[in-house]
Amino acid sequence: MISEKTKRLIIEFQKIEITEYHVYKALAKRSKGKNREVLNQIADDELKHYQFWEEQTGVKIKPNRLAIWRYLIIERILGLTFTIKMMEKGEEEAEKKYSLVIDEIPEAKAVMEDEIHHEQMLVEMIDERRIEYIGSMVLGLNDALVELTGALAGFTLALQNARLIGMAGLITGVAASLSMAASEYLSKKSEAGGQNPLVASFYTGVAYIFTVTLLIGPFFVFERYYFAMLNTLVFVLLIIWFFSFFVSIVKGLSFKHIFVEMIAISLSVTAISFFIGILARKFLGVEV
Repeated sequence: MISEKTKRLIIEFQKIEITEYHVYKALAKRSKGKNREVLNQIADDELKHYQFWEEQTGVKIKPNRLAIWRYLIIERILGLTFTIKMMEKGEEEAEKKYSLVIDEIPEAKAVMEDEIHHEQMLVEMIDERRIEYIGSMVLGLNDALVELTGALAGFTLALQNARLIGMAGLITGVAASLSMAASEYLSKKSEAGGQNPLVASFYTGVAYIFTVTLLIGPFFVFERYYFAMLNTLVFVLLIIWFFSFFVSIVKGLSFKHIFVEMIAISLSVTAISFFIGILARKFLGVEV
């Protein structure tokens, strides 16, 4: 007979397992070929785990419908790999509580090991094209953040006119995005890897243009150039936060390390560019 505390924990596990069973089944219906097979296999594992826990409690649990819809929406926006790894992160928290249950239910150890090893192995088998090109997206986004934020900072001090700064930033950004896309194409073409050079250059260019659009936008919305620059810096922080989170989930890296590194680089370049803008305005005698 299990204790009431253990029973409450197991019911929590049941809720997670049955919810993720329905998520994986729904994702399998959206997928094809190998991915569909893998997702169905993971779903079957989740159902087996749920049934094991149900035998211990004798309680039938309904899935969290809101969580199911949330994961399916996330998959549409951020992709299959991100969604699955995000769910696995949630399961890691539950796994920490398994040790509290194993003392009363020794069989739970096998479930825990299956959860940790077998499902992780299956997750690694998921094949998603866009994840192969994360390096290209990182290249485009990081270069846009560093180069354009620095350029906008310099333009802000040198030009002191929101529309002119925005126009200069737009021209600089578009030219730089085309340059980066071309460089990525040539780089991938010269490598022996299996990535398509055109696709890699596309991801680099799109990431760059997307970042450019967000960063120059405030200069076309606000007349006060310092206020526009402040809003641009807010966008920089939000972009870095989101992308650091995305990469940390998909690649299993430290969010803090990625975030701090990107912030340090972007803000350092911005500060240097501000200083260059001051010098340019003072010594070149340019008045706008």
